[in-house]
Amino acid sequence: MAGLIIGLGDFGLVQSKISTMATANYILQWLKVAVLVYGLLVAVVVIGQGFKFAAGDRAEELFAFAKNPFLGLMVGIVSTSLIQSSSTVTSIIVGLVAGGLPVSISVPMVMGANIGTSVTNTLVSLGHLRDSEQFRRAFSAATILDMFNVLAVVILLPLELGFHFLEQLSDFTSQWLVGEVSVDIAQYNLISLAVSPAVASIHSVTRQLPSMGAGILEIVLGVVLIVTSITWMGKLLKQLLVGAARELLQRVIGRGPLAGIFSGAAVTVMVQSSSTTTSLIVPLAGGGILSLRQIYPFTLGANIGTCITALMAAAAISGETSRQAFEIALVHFYFNLIGVAIIFGIPILRELPIRLAERLGELVSRQKSMAFAYVGGVFFLLPGLSSGLSWLLGY
Repeated sequence: MAGLIIGLGDFGLVQSKISTMATANYILQWLKVAVLVYGLLVAVVVIGQGFKFAAGDRAEELFAFAKNPFLGLMVGIVSTSLIQSSSTVTSIIVGLVAGGLPVSISVPMVMGANIGTSVTNTLVSLGHLRDSEQFRRAFSAATILDMFNVLAVVILLPLELGFHFLEQLSDFTSQWLVGEVSVDIAQYNLISLAVSPAVASIHSVTRQLPSMGAGILEIVLGVVLIVTSITWMGKLLKQLLVGAARELLQRVIGRGPLAGIFSGAAVTVMVQSSSTTTSLIVPLAGGGILSLRQIYPFTLGANIGTCITALMAAAAISGETSRQAFEIALVHFYFNLIGVAIIFGIPILRELPIRLAERLGELVSRQKSMAFAYVGGVFFLLPGLSSGLSWLLGY
């Protein structure tokens, strides 16, 4: 009997040790996330200062080609399609704007990033390729965000070119957030103060080179650090929170479009990746668990939630360009928010992405090779056509 009691005591001790180790590992994972967020913030500042150091007063000249809005759109689509993360691309754009790239040139790039990020969902849907019916549902679910984002660009880009309403709205909001003379409040920017030692350490190494070489090296280092930080942060947050994300998704199914939009935004803020958020629901749609109309609001919320990364990146910028950094981050936010308000708010437009996605799903279920043609066409051929359109319009 005594031996049994001792044995049970040892078993309890082992359980306690396992629980302690699990807690320690959980805390360690969150510390890693914090380090990666810090790395992201450092990277944005390094890109901005590197671009400013390399370009001097010639920042606008270096991106003169992107004054053509269709080429800017192309840059956003292709770069995001290749990197597979709109958060990464928009964070890089924030850094470039902080370094002197005009906001007006950056707006189409941000719009293009929204289209490019959708390729991940499409690739996930290919996992259902063997079953035609599942593939039809999964591909429709994966491409509904493509249809929405393309429609949003078709509506809002011409309005922006004509009236600059996104730029003006973002400029007004950034003045309220940062102030008219942002350099005066730089000393109160705690994030900027926190990243300053790391930025200074990088400068101490890179600034041994001539100005052009140092600036280019800092841009490269910043881009690599952003890609690494966001990639690993997404993986860690997926491990830590994807279970909670699924639970939240299951709780809001059938509770109406607003609940779907808010939950999509919340899940994306949690996992820091709209691609992860929308990819969660593709297998559920393919298996017939969720309908296209149920996941539609959720994907729109993910579009809004992904803007948090660019806003975080802008918070690291101090000095005279901090307002511009916030401005382009807010352009991303307002573009997605207004796009949802217009397209989802008008019944005729609301149905259009659903119908297009359903028809596309039916087409690729009959001719599976069309799925690969679609990926190449939307994410790589479309940017090429935008260049031709810009030439025809005389930009």
